[in-house]
Amino acid sequence: MAWVILLISGILEAVWATALGRIDGWAKPLPIIVFGTALALSMGGLGLAMKSLPIGTAYAVWVGVGAALTVGYAMWSGAESVSIAKVALILGIVGCVVGLKLLH
Repeated sequence: MAWVILLISGILEAVWATALGRIDGWAKPLPIIVFGTALALSMGGLGLAMKSLPIGTAYAVWVGVGAALTVGYAMWSGAESVSIAKVALILGIVGCVVGLKLLH
């Protein structure tokens, strides 16, 4: 169950990071609400997962999932350019996250 919570927390990390980029000087209420809610849930889930998973592994997986999804969404939405090298490196991050799960 800790791995499921950790994965959801990583997804929420991507949500709050994306919302943070849309706050526009803290003038838009909806991105602020999404940012705050996703941040609190993401951190809470990470903390909960760390109760039964090693801290280093849990943090690396959380960051990896969040980073890969954030960049993937930015490339998909056109906010960031797409290249074979970027896609390969993001797949490398995903591979490392899967590796940490398999080694656990």
